[in-house]
Amino acid sequence: MKLQSLLLVGGALLTSTAASAGGYQVTLAGQKNNGMGGVGVGLSLDQAAMFYNPGALAMVRERGVQVGVNATFARSAFVAEGGSTQRELRNSVVTPFNLYASFGPAEGKFRAGIAVYTPFGSTLKYAEGWEGRTALTEIELQAVYVQPTFSYAITDQISVGAGLTVLAYGAVNLQRDVPLPDSFGHIELDGEAERKIGFNAGVFFKPSEKFSLGINYRSKIDAEVKGGDVTFTDIDPNSVLAARFPNTKFDATLPLIATTSIGIGIMPTEKLTIGLDVNYAEWSKYKTLEFTFADPINGSNTSVSKRNYEDALTFRLGGQYKITDGLTVRAGAAYDESPVRDGYVTPETPDANRVSGTIGASYAVGKFGVDFSTQFVSISKRSQTQSQLVANGTQDRVAGTYKTNIVIPGIGLNYSF
Repeated sequence: MKLQSLLLVGGALLTSTAASAGGYQVTLAGQKNNGMGGVGVGLSLDQAAMFYNPGALAMVRERGVQVGVNATFARSAFVAEGGSTQRELRNSVVTPFNLYASFGPAEGKFRAGIAVYTPFGSTLKYAEGWEGRTALTEIELQAVYVQPTFSYAITDQISVGAGLTVLAYGAVNLQRDVPLPDSFGHIELDGEAERKIGFNAGVFFKPSEKFSLGINYRSKIDAEVKGGDVTFTDIDPNSVLAARFPNTKFDATLPLIATTSIGIGIMPTEKLTIGLDVNYAEWSKYKTLEFTFADPINGSNTSVSKRNYEDALTFRLGGQYKITDGLTVRAGAAYDESPVRDGYVTPETPDANRVSGTIGASYAVGKFGVDFSTQFVSISKRSQTQSQLVANGTQDRVAGTYKTNIVIPGIGLNYSF
């Protein structure tokens, strides 16, 4: 690979394989919801309604605090086009978390609350010396949203809600190897995103005790990194190449995309609850990822990498059954369309259509409760050829076949008052 083309793979920055949704989206926002295939827009289960549908929060009668954490165990394999050696990712564990607290009068019409969650982020570490080492060796993305929320019940049947979504913390670290005439150097890009504000709003309607529905919209936020650090290593400082690869600064922007969701809830009996959600993610906003360098790197101050993502749908189905006053069990499934077109798959987002199965359970004693959930995500095998990369002008990535499976156990604690 030519040095110039190597530096143009900066598009790898800020993206990564997500734990439970297409692209780099993460939807592990509530332990009860996680056990039900991720449904929640048309339900009013608990304080996690602040994420799934703020309009439903006013219908959650219990005020409370809850915290949850998940651990994603991903296994990815790659076989280069025309090759037979299967490359494995190093073991990587990511821990998306969520925290909710809601307040309001016991018999009043409103609820206010605060939510903290991680809607985007992941970590990938490829095996040393793999075929795509000059595109990516390691990436870590973190994004934490804080959402102050207010919800109001207009009548006993309909409620509305909204919250500001504040990108309170965003950070990225990208690493890859640099091909030199007789060896490999290494480049690391590290930066933090500036704080940005969007919003999350929803409407919840429950015309009867056996049926409910909701709609939710979460706006797009552009995560901007300004003045990130570019650091080169394993390049002889006394060589003529050193001047072409200076340590410098970079600016970049990544869209944290908008989503629209609709959901319905069906309660055939007092013990059984069923939910169905459809999510529409506006990935088509993600056309390219551009970088600006403070000093020329290999003769250029900019780099552009094509993405050309397309909008995608996710379908979710789940339910819960209350066995006793303290014990509730859950199960669900989801089908998630990939936003990545053929010939645009990158090592940091080896994405494809995915199928998920979930189980979960809760046990409550008085005002305290504990929630468990586990998800298994199978990302379909995805191949792209060198001829596709040439036709699309995306030679800044590698041709071959990817396959990924992810297991995501989670636990949460809650207290109602």
